[in-house]
Amino acid sequence: MYQNILAAVDLSDPEFASKVIDRAEKMALDSGADLHVVTVAPTFNMSIVGSFFPENFEEAALDAVQKHLKAFLDKRDDQGVAIHGHVLHGTIYDEIMKAANKLDCQLIVMAAHRPELKDYLLGPNAARVVRHAKQSVFVVRS
Repeated sequence: MYQNILAAVDLSDPEFASKVIDRAEKMALDSGADLHVVTVAPTFNMSIVGSFFPENFEEAALDAVQKHLKAFLDKRDDQGVAIHGHVLHGTIYDEIMKAANKLDCQLIVMAAHRPELKDYLLGPNAARVVRHAKQSVFVVRS
């Protein structure tokens, strides 16, 4: 059914990230699909924000996130699914959808926390991906 599945995780919550990957990995195993695990590092593109950080901070931060993702994935038990880690850089919902398109994924698996009132008005990342992605989206609740 699926050839490529994308799982979007937030490494600041490793327990919930593992829950998302567990679900995506089971779906990948059932479909014989490859699993692409992505995490998104924010951008510091506003000059006023970037001026508070040392030169080359973004490169160092992206390198640290890449190492963190690799270590996180290396700790997982091998379930027989090909897992590829990717660090993205930019706006979370936008980068997830771009990566899903670029990697030819047919399914996006991602987390969503219980919505608060402000989320109904502004829309969290999961809601934006659900509304705008061309792929099916499976939302894992906390």
